[in-house]
Amino acid sequence: MLESISLALQGLWTHKMRSFLTMLGVIIGIASIITIVSTINGTNQQIKDNLVGAGNNVVNVRVTKDGNPVEFSYMAIPASVRPLDADVADYLGTLPGVDSVALFRSNSGGDAVSFGRTQFTGNLYGIDERYLDVVGSSVARGRAFTEEDRANNRKVALVDQKTASTLFGGEDALGSIIEVKGEPFVVVGITAKDVTTEPVINSVEEYRLYSASAAGAIYIPLESWEVAFRYDEPHSLAVRASSVDEMTVAGNGVAEAVNAYAVTSDDYAYAADNLLDKAASLQNLSKSANDQLLWIAGISLLVGGIGVMNIMLVSVTERTREIGLKLAIGASRSRIRLQFLTEASVLTLIGGVLGVAGGIGLAYLLSSVMGIPVFVSVPACLVAVVFSMVIGLVFGLAPALKASRLNPIEALRHE
Repeated sequence: MLESISLALQGLWTHKMRSFLTMLGVIIGIASIITIVSTINGTNQQIKDNLVGAGNNVVNVRVTKDGNPVEFSYMAIPASVRPLDADVADYLGTLPGVDSVALFRSNSGGDAVSFGRTQFTGNLYGIDERYLDVVGSSVARGRAFTEEDRANNRKVALVDQKTASTLFGGEDALGSIIEVKGEPFVVVGITAKDVTTEPVINSVEEYRLYSASAAGAIYIPLESWEVAFRYDEPHSLAVRASSVDEMTVAGNGVAEAVNAYAVTSDDYAYAADNLLDKAASLQNLSKSANDQLLWIAGISLLVGGIGVMNIMLVSVTERTREIGLKLAIGASRSRIRLQFLTEASVLTLIGGVLGVAGGIGLAYLLSSVMGIPVFVSVPACLVAVVFSMVIGLVFGLAPALKASRLNPIEALRHE
């Protein structure tokens, strides 16, 4: 085998230009596939990061009715859903795929919070002591809620950076007083995300999915929720999964456990916000176009394979006397087949390696020039190289069979 590979490399070096032109179809096909796959993977990863948040791994579990999240600002408190407590959150944190769990309540009503004459249009949350850590936030300025704040139901609040810059009209948010359902709350801290991600929005559907997460937020202690709202509102849960891929398992597991513990009728149910499914639905929007591009790239490989077959047939014709001599001195027909198959596979293998290198370079060039996200898959590159070698074996088979079936005497007489 090593001798056959050595002979194949010598033959390619002897006819360098012809060999390169023969490889060109394979190089273009493999480069096209690697470029397309890299941009598809990059776009899919960007969609996932936009929805999930890079490294955040958090899924919310909320009360739903008929499959839709319930907004308790506009309806009566269901008697069939009881509130949760810290002990329940501790237990839920031990479920498979779950890293930690926090309890919260929320209100998205536009008339719930105001500063002077300015209405707050974001989301208001009542949070427990774990919430900020679970969702990957911390207090950047000011202070966090203390045990005394919670024990005494103090009217204190935290705001995120977006709210701090938009709600207060240029004033310093720290120390400002906001009204929550007519009750005064003092802003004691400003929060910031530990990992900042900025969604890249390319469609109306993406905007609809991302706009909710882009709204500002105000936080008050969960214990102070009853100062402005009802004390017995059901809780929602923020679940930090052990990884992004575990979000579905963690969210569904927590929802199932809470339903068994806290829900006593079929009218309501806790359900997880399946962000990975939403990401998959966005990724599928461009799947048909991506598939068409891959088929077009596959045609380039087919053309390259035909080129390999053609040049190998030419090589058999040029080396007819050589083949006849080898057969005459005792070379087996299988050895002749192996030699030509090796030459074809080495030719396409080198073309595949060059194609992978060219595809990676082209992908990053597109990324820098057009801003297209790129993620190079090592397994895809390895498969492309192996597939290019398979092309050589498939399209080199006919020339190899032709060479091995030559009559030695007629081959020696060939001019």
